Amino acid sequence: MKKSIPISEIMTKNVITLSLGDDLVTAEERFKKNRIRHIPVVEDKHVVGMLSYTDLLRISFADAVGPNGESIEDGVYDMFTLSQVMVHDVVSVTPQTTIKDVAKFLSQREFHALPVIDNDELVGIVTTTDLINYLLEL
Repeated sequence: MKKSIPISEIMTKNVITLSLGDDLVTAEERFKKNRIRHIPVVEDKHVVGMLSYTDLLRISFADAVGPNGESIEDGVYDMFTLSQVMVHDVVSVTPQTTIKDVAKFLSQREFHALPVIDNDELVGIVTTTDLINYLLEL
């Protein structure tokens, strides 16, 4: 592995995002439609939080159905706002951060995605899946 390759070479540039006004049902729809597990929450291109699919699973009863066939999950989602569930203290990297540094960082932490920020604006996201795919291409 070349140690000095910037993360911008492998990051996802077309990032699916949420805004603080979105609800958790919308978040779940975006996770499922786009087959992703992490979504940055942005306001005016500035990252204000990060939501993972695991965050949603912590508060929901996955695939639970009430006695009349209604989704209990949607009811649980109505009890929380996106801001209550998302991570607020977001760790990020720059496009120039090396792939090696990102891999080292993610291996030592309990999360699996980092927003990529340039001039205080979201320009991409890098996940452990991006790193694995990069290694598979070597």
